[in-house]
Amino acid sequence: MKKIIVIVGQTSTGKSAIAVKIAKKINGEIVSADSRQVYRGIDIGTGKISQKEMKGVPHHLIDVVGLKTQFTVASYKKLAEKKIADIISRSKTPIICGGTGFYVDALTTGIILPAVPPNTKLRKELAQKTVPELFKILEKIDKNRSLNIDAKNKVRLIRAIEIVKHLGQVPSLNTQPPSYEFIKIGLQVPEKTLKRKVKLRLKKRIRSGMAIELYNLRKSGIPWKRFLELGFDQKYIAMYLRKKISSDELLEKLFHSNWQYAKRQMTWFKRDKEIKWFNPKEYSKIKEYVLKSL
Repeated sequence: MKKIIVIVGQTSTGKSAIAVKIAKKINGEIVSADSRQVYRGIDIGTGKISQKEMKGVPHHLIDVVGLKTQFTVASYKKLAEKKIADIISRSKTPIICGGTGFYVDALTTGIILPAVPPNTKLRKELAQKTVPELFKILEKIDKNRSLNIDAKNKVRLIRAIEIVKHLGQVPSLNTQPPSYEFIKIGLQVPEKTLKRKVKLRLKKRIRSGMAIELYNLRKSGIPWKRFLELGFDQKYIAMYLRKKISSDELLEKLFHSNWQYAKRQMTWFKRDKEIKWFNPKEYSKIKEYVLKSL
């Protein structure tokens, strides 16, 4: 089977930089596995890699849809599989890189995602509940899904609950044998170091104009509700722009939400025993492992 490199890890561990280095070494192209970077317009706010940082390496599944579009993991899987096949057809090696564990699993485990239509009545009922209440419901009925979801994102929580309710049980996802062999690499740094990196990254993005970017998107016609639906950084920046929180509270809330997400990411990825873990500083070891595995 054709081999595909997979690079995962928590936010701020340097996945993109390592993926670019590996891609240049093995004639690869990168397929992003990030649930927010699929949206056009939020560049600073989602930490998208810049053209300069790409160093000429083609990147795919970034800037796929507009912000008003609801993009699902099923949509991602369909587009990513098509792009992977295209990359391989050109005698190049695909490198899946990202921190959205559900997206990564959708590609690497061969799961067949159920097609669940929207349930308007249920959505209206769930919309009356608070975010913590929704998370508790999801945690109770689908513990695994609760580990890799933005616990503050009301739309995603409602959708996850909707799927379980529609199927009448926690999705026992069918699988088919993967078409490729996946070489999985995880990047991990000490907790103290990661906390520092997360905070520094957030400060850099704020200085780079993360709030201005979102303000301009609002002026272009994106409703405040959509930013709240996206959750994470977009939610808190929207609150800041509407003067619901101060600049100090903004940084505090951004850090807290990113750190909580980082912990959920590690919980998710640690379940996968196929992942070989490295410190991102060990590039020579990572390169050697990849070259030996191909």
